[in-house]
Amino acid sequence: MAASQVAPDAWRQLASMSLAVVLLDPDQRVAGANPAAEQFLGQSLRRISGKRLFDLVSFDEPRLLVRVGDRDAPLSARDAGAVILGVGPRRLDVTVSPVTETPGWQVVTLQDASAAEALGEDPGTAEDSVLRAPEILAHEIKNPLAGIRGAAQLLGRKVADRDKALTMLIADEVDRIAKLIDEMQTLSRRTTEPVAPCNLHEAVRRARAVIDAAGTALGRGVRIEEEFDPSLPQVLGGADALVQVLINLLSNAAEACHGQEGPRIVVRTRFSSGLQLHAVSDGKPVRLPIELRVSDNGPGVDPAMRDHIFEPFVTSKKSGQGLGLALVRKLVRDMSGRITHERDEAKGWTHFRIHLPLAPEVRRNRGEEARGEA
Repeated sequence: MAASQVAPDAWRQLASMSLAVVLLDPDQRVAGANPAAEQFLGQSLRRISGKRLFDLVSFDEPRLLVRVGDRDAPLSARDAGAVILGVGPRRLDVTVSPVTETPGWQVVTLQDASAAEALGEDPGTAEDSVLRAPEILAHEIKNPLAGIRGAAQLLGRKVADRDKALTMLIADEVDRIAKLIDEMQTLSRRTTEPVAPCNLHEAVRRARAVIDAAGTALGRGVRIEEEFDPSLPQVLGGADALVQVLINLLSNAAEACHGQEGPRIVVRTRFSSGLQLHAVSDGKPVRLPIELRVSDNGPGVDPAMRDHIFEPFVTSKKSGQGLGLALVRKLVRDMSGRITHERDEAKGWTHFRIHLPLAPEVRRNRGEEARGEA
């Protein structure tokens, strides 16, 4: 049998998984962990080996620990509240399984519940109905708004100078409402923009150029670092949509860390192997191996809002409408991608990760190479 046909051993299979897997001995102490678990827990296997897992991860629900104590019964818990030592609060999906023919030993998997939800599909939610409302109301609202704006402009030509500020205020508020309706229409649009092979790094540079030209918060001493993998192939997406996504994320990051001591933004691209699969409308699975991460060292989102930041009208900004990240998620999903949010309290960083598919030509070439090696 050729070397390429020899199946990898069990440990190599576990080490290749993106899902955190921990092996517990009969005393429920850590006897093994794959690299994903080390990253998830924020500590190396050497440091956590021999420690009780549930001293490293404390769950809000006491009954969960009681259930785990039954070492012969499998357990599955979704969206369980927990605190990871040195990392902070999380909502976790947890499975605990007894090891076959090895009494007392257990295998535990841990996954961030919000990330799992973001990588899945959620059609038919109440949110869809909310976002479709502007399709019906936009025409009826924007026509009278145009009339109000025109009247304010005419009035501004006739009033005294001391009253012109009021007419300008009316016109500005009309423009603000019209912009809000335009954003809602974008969110509610059922059709998607066409996708094509895109250079991810060109999209990042173009977004930065747009922001710099606009003179936004990025010009106030916020440092941006690029950690690009130059070997990345093209992704399947919309070039304009990618630029819009990056403008929103970079602007948010700049606002978040502005005023911090040593404000930093890091934009990183990499090939992220793992089981990041989902089914699109035609039922065929699509792999999302390309990761774009936008990180900042600001204080992060209010913990009470972290599970809802991609929902419309959710914002912590006094002047914000709460549509920016909802629009980002829609644009990413229109490209068959996924976006997730993560806060690293131990290191003081906020991460937004976008996972995108490869361009069809790249997928085809890689498939042919794999068949040639078999």
